[in-house]
Amino acid sequence: MFRHVPNIITAGRLVLAVVFFVLLSYYQHEGRGDPVLLNVAFIIYLVALFSDFLDGYLARKWKVEGAFGRVVDPFVDKVLVLGSFIFFAGKNFVVQKGLEPVVTTITGVAPWMVVLILSRELLVTSLRGISESAGASFAAAFSGKLKMVFQSVTILAILLYVNYFERRQGRIETYAHWFRDICIWLTIAITLLSGVSYVRRGINLYQGTKTPG
Repeated sequence: MFRHVPNIITAGRLVLAVVFFVLLSYYQHEGRGDPVLLNVAFIIYLVALFSDFLDGYLARKWKVEGAFGRVVDPFVDKVLVLGSFIFFAGKNFVVQKGLEPVVTTITGVAPWMVVLILSRELLVTSLRGISESAGASFAAAFSGKLKMVFQSVTILAILLYVNYFERRQGRIETYAHWFRDICIWLTIAITLLSGVSYVRRGINLYQGTKTPG
């Protein structure tokens, strides 16, 4: 009876991701900039994060961990994170600086950041596939879990900044702006460091399984 509950929760998180992206796609800064859209998106992302913890906890507690969860759970996590940063770097959050012909994103996320995060995920996924096809374990490392925490906190911080602090004047906007940027740059740093960590693991596994010529 309990066997399929964690998988159902995981699948439900994918549905939440779809709703989350629909809200972000309908939101248009300085256009369809209704705060309700980002408020609901914020709550949905929180629920998705809780479901990410819950499905893993229940699967371990009831000892029903299976192939579906091992494949779909990280897939949904990547969809949520990568999709969020793609939207944050896109046209829905673009603003123009005064009268200058310069545009930027109100989120602080630039396209190159998305490319870096995406490249890291593709690289680690490729390394995991090669290692596991050779019979070697390539489970998630602590740095990978820490990366997910930083990415999620950053996504929530960006939603709060855009919705509540961006148009305010004075110190509160300055501090919120700094906090947003600190979260983004810490996310970039931990993304790079965790990527290097996984590459080292891949090299060590390759050297350990390589037979002498």
